[in-house]
Amino acid sequence: MGSASLAVFHCTQTDTGCTMKLAVMSDIHDREDHLARAIEQASPADALIFCGDFCAPFMLSQLAEGFQRPVHAIFGNNDGDRFLLSQIAARFPHVTLYGEFMEEQFGTARVAAIHFPEPARYIAMSGAFQAVFYGHNHHHKIEQIGGTDFINPGEVLGRLEPPRFIIYDTENRSTQVIPVDGHG
Repeated sequence: MGSASLAVFHCTQTDTGCTMKLAVMSDIHDREDHLARAIEQASPADALIFCGDFCAPFMLSQLAEGFQRPVHAIFGNNDGDRFLLSQIAARFPHVTLYGEFMEEQFGTARVAAIHFPEPARYIAMSGAFQAVFYGHNHHHKIEQIGGTDFINPGEVLGRLEPPRFIIYDTENRSTQVIPVDGHG
């Protein structure tokens, strides 16, 4: 599980600063096929943040085996076997499972993730983070709260909306919506 101090993940130097590309996903709900395609599409990202609801623990294995860069994951309300999820995360040195809440420093960007929209909104309102990511309601949304990017990447599941995730650029604060291949 995550530590109390923030690790700093190194970024790529650019002419204007320091950038990292973060793939942000949420709400897989056991859709192995969608996750497999999303992992392939996330390959340009420097790290991956998962905002909860793997559902079955084997989904974390699939994610960890498929995405070889740092994976930062939190629990959702449908992640029932947290003990097994913790055991799986421990097998992969590039995976950090934080529990309910994640806060990290990616290059110069301080970001947070939590599954539920309501506490995510209060965290964003604090102004302490460049970006706050959340999931739970399965609805893709990008908002600005004060100086904070407040983003739900949408669902990988593809039940309420087409399956998608985002790639967030920490330097220019741009968000690229990535539809999972085969879905518009």
